[in-house]
Amino acid sequence: MRIRPTLAGIVASIAMLPMNPVAAYAIDEAAVARNLDTFNTLFKEVATYYVDSIDADRSMRIAIDAMLGDLDPYTEYMPASEQDDILSLTTGYGGIGAIIMQVGDSVMINEPYAGSPAARAGLMPGDVILKIDGDSTAGWGSDKVSKHLKGQANTVLSVTVRRPYEGEKQFSFMREQIQPKAVPYYGVLRDSVGYISVSAFSESAPEEVRHALTELVANSNVKCIALDLRGNGGGLLESAVQIVGNFVPKGTMVLQQRGKEKQDEKTYKTTQDPIAPDMPLMVLIDGSSASASEITAGALQDLDRAVIIGSRSFGKGLVQSTRQMPYNGLLKVTTGKYYIPSGRLIQAIDYSHRNIDGSVNRIPDSLTTVFTTAHGRQVRDGGGITPDITVTYPEVTRLYYNIVRDNWAFNFATKYVHEHPRIEDPAKFEITDSIYAEFKRFIDPDKFKYDKVCEDRLADLEKLAELEGYMNDSTRAQFKVMAGLLKHDLNKDLDTHRDEIEQVLAMEILKRHHYQSGPIIYALKTDDCIARVLELVAAPQKYYEILNIKEK
Repeated sequence: MRIRPTLAGIVASIAMLPMNPVAAYAIDEAAVARNLDTFNTLFKEVATYYVDSIDADRSMRIAIDAMLGDLDPYTEYMPASEQDDILSLTTGYGGIGAIIMQVGDSVMINEPYAGSPAARAGLMPGDVILKIDGDSTAGWGSDKVSKHLKGQANTVLSVTVRRPYEGEKQFSFMREQIQPKAVPYYGVLRDSVGYISVSAFSESAPEEVRHALTELVANSNVKCIALDLRGNGGGLLESAVQIVGNFVPKGTMVLQQRGKEKQDEKTYKTTQDPIAPDMPLMVLIDGSSASASEITAGALQDLDRAVIIGSRSFGKGLVQSTRQMPYNGLLKVTTGKYYIPSGRLIQAIDYSHRNIDGSVNRIPDSLTTVFTTAHGRQVRDGGGITPDITVTYPEVTRLYYNIVRDNWAFNFATKYVHEHPRIEDPAKFEITDSIYAEFKRFIDPDKFKYDKVCEDRLADLEKLAELEGYMNDSTRAQFKVMAGLLKHDLNKDLDTHRDEIEQVLAMEILKRHHYQSGPIIYALKTDDCIARVLELVAAPQKYYEILNIKEK
């Protein structure tokens, strides 16, 4: 229907309504009124006279999304039916405590949370959900299944599943308030490193981190703390401030939030006495560490309180607030930017300056500004947090991607655990030659879907050579040789990339019995970031040199 571009184009020109009376003067009220009047009239005219009937709700949603999408990726409108996900990230939800996924026409359990009703009842990854409270789930997508699994805490539901290699099983649950753990694992590594993995900055994150830190600091063998924020996309700003407060003096400024108006400015300071004010601290980050993760890592770097290890973080320096909308809708809108103690903004993309085609680019390093930390070290703004010690993570191969995308590792783990119900300690578990050979036999070459990137690119180059007049007998022969060299050999490729594939195999197997902590414990055995941490433990003078302070 032609209504889509028409409505989107009109609404994209409408300015945001004032969030409070004080800010109203900054908005051209006449322009707002004029455009709203135009839009209302246009919408009514189209709804009345367009040749086919239109879905008013859908058309309005398209218009709203087009307008907000032109601002930044974080400003969005959510009707009441779509708010469960954002609320569950911070405050939890009523349910059974399991991640589900859709594979083809089926919805199955991907992973139960440790200690949840799903885990206690015995639900396993790979269980295909057939019925919920007696209703068949045939034809249901994962969204509908999730909606029926969730509900008020202390209510009962039943679930029938088909377990591969075993058949149908029925489970009864009492729903509980589910808050996924913000700290899926903490412990002592190599007898000296107090390690804490933080997966999200939820409401419970500060308490969980404080509990873990208290226990680790009490261990006389622990010489330093490694706070792992890799893969952590953020969450509540206030949780980040509280977590920083565990390591710096009470009353320390962590960040300033600045908005459109003076009254939108806010300073966040720590409000508690620290647990580990002096113990050496390393913070691990990567390209998926964003928002509250970057506040934590960036503030500790600016205060010269921690050595940052890993790769450059994502670069999100924008703050969102929620505004209540009519009919229980919710607007999540960017209301400010945050600046960490050195005064720098780590936002990597300026969405207010777009290319002609509407795309946006990262701020180049050449245009960033130098700031200084508490001890005079130079740091830069405009591109995430740059680590003090850089660790390069290898790029994922297409073979690995295909194995994960098509659930070969997931399905093999389901079969393996059925045949080997006892799984040893993750710290000792290994993918042996026999296990890997078993996995290679499990893959059906006729069903394995390769992304034939090299072969496709070579075919494109061959066509281009023909078009440009470079194709002759000699060139054609060279292309034939190259095609033979680039042809996939699944068995050979599995051997070539064994080290990479072993990781995902082990993690899928271990999470069957050890939940979220199993894969973390296993990965830490060969973790390059932890290796850098251990180097600093062995040479503490290097730690203090990086922070530009005298060794204590």
